[in-house]
Amino acid sequence: MNADATMNFTVNGQRRTVTTDPGRSLLDVLREELQLTGAKYGCGESQCGACSVLVDGTRVFSCRTPAARADGKTILTIEGLARGDVLHPVQQAFLDEGAFQCGYCTAGMIMAAVALLAETPAPTDSEIVSGMNRNVCRCCSYPAIFQAVRRAAGKNGGVKP
Repeated sequence: MNADATMNFTVNGQRRTVTTDPGRSLLDVLREELQLTGAKYGCGESQCGACSVLVDGTRVFSCRTPAARADGKTILTIEGLARGDVLHPVQQAFLDEGAFQCGYCTAGMIMAAVALLAETPAPTDSEIVSGMNRNVCRCCSYPAIFQAVRRAAGKNGGVKP
């Protein structure tokens, strides 16, 4: 067991300090220490994407990312996307397309889409498939999820992020 360490993050625009085992998963720190429960524990193996968050703009699987790896970095979770009552364009596109059923995977899907569109604002269909890779929807809402990403990218008359 590692000795506890003090780590500093900027989470959803706010500076946060946590003292914990540096090997503890970022997911556990977000959920248990910071009460940010949007990222979900799914597989614990970085294979389902339910735990996806952005660290310095890059999607990471927080279930397998040690908290120490995010020390000093900027973390964005699903809770940090909306601005007041105004949803982020990707969130709005998911809502408009009904791109969820049970909702368990939705936060991870949205965070993957935000990362994809930040890197590739007008992705091709194959780039959407690649960018959403390793995000699993057990309800099989993939067609609506795909359409939501296309809508958020400004395709099919949608809005651009």
